[in-house]
Amino acid sequence: MDNLFVASLVVLNQILEAGNAITAFSLLTYALTFNLRERVARSTALLLGSLTLVYFGDVMAGLTGNPQEIEAWLRIGWLGLCVLPASYLHLSDTLLEATGRPSRGRRRLAVRLGYVFSLIFVLLIGVADWLVDGLMTVDHSVAYLSTGPGIWLYLAFLAVTLGLTGLNLWRAYRRCLTSASQRRMGYLMAGSIPPMLGALPMLSLGLTPMLQQPVIFWSLNAALNVAVAISMVLITYVVAYFGVSVPDRVVKSRLFQWILRGPVVASSVLAVTVFVNRTAVFFGLENSRSVPFAMISTLLILQWIITLIRPPLERYLFYGEDRRDVERLQILEQRLLTTGDLQQFLESVLNAACDVSGASSAFVAVIGRQGLELEVNVGPDDPLHGEEDLPARMVAENLRQVERLGAIFVWGRYWLIPLRAQESDELIGLMGLCTSEAPDQMAEEQAELLHVLADRSLVALTDRLLQREVFEAVDRLVVRVDEIQRLRAAARYNGVQLLGGESDLAAGQADLAALVRDALSHYWGGPRLSSSPLLGLSVVREAIEDQGGNPVNGLREILRRGIERVRPEGERRFTAEWMLYNILEMKFLEGRKVRDIAMRLAMSEADLYRKQRVAIEAVARAIGEMEREAVQANGRRPPLR
Repeated sequence: MDNLFVASLVVLNQILEAGNAITAFSLLTYALTFNLRERVARSTALLLGSLTLVYFGDVMAGLTGNPQEIEAWLRIGWLGLCVLPASYLHLSDTLLEATGRPSRGRRRLAVRLGYVFSLIFVLLIGVADWLVDGLMTVDHSVAYLSTGPGIWLYLAFLAVTLGLTGLNLWRAYRRCLTSASQRRMGYLMAGSIPPMLGALPMLSLGLTPMLQQPVIFWSLNAALNVAVAISMVLITYVVAYFGVSVPDRVVKSRLFQWILRGPVVASSVLAVTVFVNRTAVFFGLENSRSVPFAMISTLLILQWIITLIRPPLERYLFYGEDRRDVERLQILEQRLLTTGDLQQFLESVLNAACDVSGASSAFVAVIGRQGLELEVNVGPDDPLHGEEDLPARMVAENLRQVERLGAIFVWGRYWLIPLRAQESDELIGLMGLCTSEAPDQMAEEQAELLHVLADRSLVALTDRLLQREVFEAVDRLVVRVDEIQRLRAAARYNGVQLLGGESDLAAGQADLAALVRDALSHYWGGPRLSSSPLLGLSVVREAIEDQGGNPVNGLREILRRGIERVRPEGERRFTAEWMLYNILEMKFLEGRKVRDIAMRLAMSEADLYRKQRVAIEAVARAIGEMEREAVQANGRRPPLR
């Protein structure tokens, strides 16, 4: 019975070690995905990469019976052990810097020396037996590498780096400004201990006598493996807040989903696979078909469970007092009437209207800033681009006459039904039917059905216009909210960053350049121009007023002014001095193809793209200067950066 229990503990440890390898790799990809620009995230990625190597080597060594292969995998695990102390020191240095204590040279030198020693140990693992020696086994089941004479140098290196790491983490904890940041830094300090203990090769360091009490040894090992998994999650959780400007609930939700669909699912599938396989072997059913069936079933069932429980769990765990606000946003996202939804619905309404009236074509148009704008059209006739009576254009030129007309009237070959807002009775659009009959020849039942369909179109258009107002308000709000989120994120650990600042946009020249690039790519029309967050800038709002209240024209004017600021003085030439301006004008203002521009400027397309990026950054700087000038001209204090 004891042997069966010990064997079960050994299998459990193998599963947990595989789970740790999966968790470390999954969290490594998380760190590399969301905030790689942050030094804290990059140092965490190195730490997780080292742990991935350690556990991956142990897992692979346990899956083979070839001694040479076992030794090779154990040496790969030792490669991670060589880098692990330096990565710990690197992480502590970046954390201390993030809390407002940059290195004066000594800490950075210590980190570099740590990686130098790590590289030396890595080379020794690969080319000599000075650090680790040959393969050793206990009871033909537990394998480890014996240590060489250089192990004491490694242990001294480990002790020094961990001592410095602990000192840096304590200093970083003391410098945290808020209770939340102190709590998270405390999590990181506590969570940094188990991974180091779990990664150390205890048997190689002379603890083989513990195997004389296998129940105690494997139980402690299992507990340590569980602690390592929890600690890696804690470290990643704390680091996930650095370098991001999204709210805390988004960070928590994103990491929660990542862990559920990554480590939890993969580790559970692995555990079920091992259990089913061992059970099948116990009953004499080797290579049973139940194993792949169990794997697939577990994967599908877990995904189904996660899909069901994740939303309510996130609301309960992460949203708190903001739960109601977040639910409103989620309802808006789920029930949003997009342009495609509106067109699909209106097409159905128009097809039904054609069936009721016998019309060959129909359309719905809205009253926009430029006059009558076609929303949806069905049938062969195009009311805005036809060559016969052009009724829609005639109506667009005589909107005041339409206001005085009745519920349905004839204009050329079309029956026109005004669509008026219920609250204000304002004309917001028209429904048109192309038919040769007169409206008075229509039966009363047909007329009622037609008016019902017109009301359906009116409701859809009204909702869509209301959504557009919401989106315009959101676009103006995005820039300011993003700025507040950045300042809030920076204030967690370094309050000094609350004191700088210049412009509304701010947050970073890279973000502004990205917004400018998107707007320029749709310079002559498109959602990246009409829905750009740049519409919230003071200088753009002033330009919108000058352009008669047209947001697109206002933003287009500011982009044009930004390009003009890049223009050198004097007559235009095709020299190096004019390179950036020529690229901007030909690419965005004139809309030429990349190949034509490259030939005209005598450069490769790859070089053109590099120069284009520089040109867009120059326009972004120019718009930033224009925004500061507009803020100062209005007598307002520039917003904090």
